[in-house]
Amino acid sequence: MPKTALYNMEGAAIGEIELSDDIFAAEINVAAMHLVVRSILANKRQGTQSAKTRTEVRGGGRKIYRQKGTGNARHHGPRAPQFSLGGGVSARKPRDYVIAVPKKVRRAAFKSALTSKLQAGEIMIVDELKLKEAKTKLMAETLKKLGATKKALVVLPERDENVVRATSNLAEAKTAYVNTLNVYDILNAGKVILTKAATQSVEEVYA
Repeated sequence: MPKTALYNMEGAAIGEIELSDDIFAAEINVAAMHLVVRSILANKRQGTQSAKTRTEVRGGGRKIYRQKGTGNARHHGPRAPQFSLGGGVSARKPRDYVIAVPKKVRRAAFKSALTSKLQAGEIMIVDELKLKEAKTKLMAETLKKLGATKKALVVLPERDENVVRATSNLAEAKTAYVNTLNVYDILNAGKVILTKAATQSVEEVYA
């Protein structure tokens, strides 16, 4: 079983914690992580874009000039794509960008992301994360002590109003819960901070 240091909120190591082989020592599948990240980003797209084709553009009922004798190309109306107010050649229409990923691939990518972060030394486990008040200053000081000042992802076992509110105003930090944690957030974070309870929940849910 892989082991990592257990820290307190002051950033001091207070012991070690054993982690699940299945979650934190899995085989790293780069292709699975890539597919899942593409899926997450694609699923966020609204797909409501819409542009007009030449059949939908207003105007062009009469011929703009005579067929012969002008020296110009032959045109009927101004709705053709080469005109500034014409319709698009391949006009974008509303579409669904969702990329379906099998459950096994999603689980493999999740385990790969956590394993790669642990191997890179970018996972920190704290015994608990509690704030007396929902103050941004308190959370900023805590993250500084933990050495997580850039792109910190704080993973909680359940909603803690003080921590969530204190973190919401920090541009370089965000919170997540065990049931909302995803591969993109893990890989995009500079450092992933899990509470001991959150780590146990991750192992129970995803093992």
